[in-house]
Amino acid sequence: MSGLKNLKKRRRTQIVGIAGGCVVAVLAILWFLPEDSFQFFRSPSEVVDMPPPPNEVFRIGGLVEEGSIVRGAGEEIRFVVTDGGASVAVTYTGILPDLFAENQGMVGQGRYINGTFEAIEILARHDEDYMPAEVIDALEAQGVYKPSDGGAATN
Repeated sequence: MSGLKNLKKRRRTQIVGIAGGCVVAVLAILWFLPEDSFQFFRSPSEVVDMPPPPNEVFRIGGLVEEGSIVRGAGEEIRFVVTDGGASVAVTYTGILPDLFAENQGMVGQGRYINGTFEAIEILARHDEDYMPAEVIDALEAQGVYKPSDGGAATN
């Protein structure tokens, strides 16, 4: 009978050891990831209140201000994104998503340099009811978000 207890105890010790090793491995992988692997979302109000350093890549989201889209030479586009409390100028070189439009939700990824958000990627809503959860939360915090159908916000 004592042989069976030793076997169970050994198996339990092995399982705990393997689980602990897995946890240590995951933490080590997270520790050695490059800093730009973690991107934070900010609303325009947060960017204006506490501007991030120019080397930090982050996401900004809000509504594209009406009348703010200006197409430059080539593929350069300039527009302003707002959350109702503050506005941030955005520049982007590339092709915008088909559903990108004024007064619509968007999320951009890039850096804030000299008062302008230089986007490397622009994401737009995928249908008339969708808006990223972070954008909805930021707009609700400003008190300017109203769902299009008068019901609950969808995300």
